[in-house]
Amino acid sequence: MCLQCVVWSGSHSSECHPRQRMFPLDQLQTWIRGNVSACASSVFIFDEMDKLHPGLIDAIKPFLDYYEQVDGVSYRKAVFIFLSNAGGDLITKTALEFWRAGRRREDIQLKDLEHALSVGVFNNKHSGLWRSGLIDKSLIDYFIPFLPLEYTHVKMCVRAEMKARGSAIDEDVVTRVAEEMTFYPKGEKIYSDRGCKTVQSRLDFQ
Repeated sequence: MCLQCVVWSGSHSSECHPRQRMFPLDQLQTWIRGNVSACASSVFIFDEMDKLHPGLIDAIKPFLDYYEQVDGVSYRKAVFIFLSNAGGDLITKTALEFWRAGRRREDIQLKDLEHALSVGVFNNKHSGLWRSGLIDKSLIDYFIPFLPLEYTHVKMCVRAEMKARGSAIDEDVVTRVAEEMTFYPKGEKIYSDRGCKTVQSRLDFQ
């Protein structure tokens, strides 16, 4: 398996690595073709899909379509992963509905979100998938939602970061870092508004 990361040329930051590339549209097809020719099981990660130029989708559509080969190259073993913040409001809305109904976050199933996400992302003008042929022709196999993180999950992130640093787990520090994070909605304060993104920097000051 060969990992390749693609970032929209207008993006200024990404955690996609180790082989991150930025492309003008006219070079993308050639690059994908070359990588799959060299490694049939290539995995392509397109970061910040909600910011991608619509033309980028058109450029890669032939590789995801139901063809045995494209210009003599088979893409059947290649995997394309699209990361996007589009639909995040729908995910949070569903998670809140479960919480207010007394149901656990862990009770949320893909079927509770999949239809709303596929329709919501497809109709979102700010998404790179807006009215995309990838969805219209059912070329995306799975929508995998990332659920918002609760207070307990933030504490798990702090413990994991301390362990990665080789530090002993100090529950007082874990609690302090978690309580410094901000949560939403304002009234209920259930979900971390930045996930675990600032755990590392906050732990540096403990």
